[in-house]
Amino acid sequence: MMLALLLALTAPLPPRTAPQMTSADLGAFFDGIMPFALHRNGIAGSVIVIVRDGRILYAKGYGYSNLARRTPVLPDTMFRIGSISKLFTWTAVAQLVQERKLNLDADVNQYLDFTIPPKYGRPITLRDLMTHTPGFEETIRDLLFNDPKQLYPLREYLVKRMPGRIFPPRQIIAYSNYGASLAGYIVQRVSGEPFERYIAEHILAPLGMHLATFEQPLPKRFQPFMSNGYQSTANDAPVPFEIVEPAPAGAGSVSGTDMGRFMLAYLNGGNYERRHDSASQNDRADVDAADSARARHPRF
Repeated sequence: MMLALLLALTAPLPPRTAPQMTSADLGAFFDGIMPFALHRNGIAGSVIVIVRDGRILYAKGYGYSNLARRTPVLPDTMFRIGSISKLFTWTAVAQLVQERKLNLDADVNQYLDFTIPPKYGRPITLRDLMTHTPGFEETIRDLLFNDPKQLYPLREYLVKRMPGRIFPPRQIIAYSNYGASLAGYIVQRVSGEPFERYIAEHILAPLGMHLATFEQPLPKRFQPFMSNGYQSTANDAPVPFEIVEPAPAGAGSVSGTDMGRFMLAYLNGGNYERRHDSASQNDRADVDAADSARARHPRF
């Protein structure tokens, strides 16, 4: 009897399988935590989007996009995305690198119609801009304002508000909104398209991101979808739509579901949708078929 009990206790346990993440489980979790989190922090509204296995698994809004009208946040409600905008700028740069129109390691001055003064014996490159190592000081002058009439053209801003170079390139990581905006201007110069239009036509449209824009002020066609901004729920008076002067660094306005599309594209090699093949990827015919299917899906 004792021997049988010992054998039972020392027998290897069957392997455990991780429980599957489901939209129902996510709903139970976020429905429980989000209302409390918004209330505790005085936040008017938020949207949660989770992607997995090539699709949007969960998308739900919480709180209000308009406090006075008690308009609920929906998955398609648009929000300002701040510095997540830089990911779109880097994507645009990478596209032009793929097209051999840009070189990540070339002196950025060769793409500009003004000059970044030399210093430290090293040129600033696009790779430096994308890794926040160009060595610029960071300033907040003319960063945000409410009056669209104050908005400079991008080139004028870059020339007028050029920061000092306080570190040699590639030596110190120092966050740089100016550097991201400089990269966006290079995209504009090399592509021959205004930055906002390039993003719209080469990234947003191919991915079906129809509730997304870098335009400022917000065009009328997007206004019904845009959440108001609030300092706190203690005051239901919204703050005006902020104008971000260094637009490539932070001017994006995007819905939750469209950010899901962008995430999926990055997780799937530039494709928004992917084909689920159970056949071996070593089979050349299957690989070709998958490539053909991906070519028909939205991609950037």
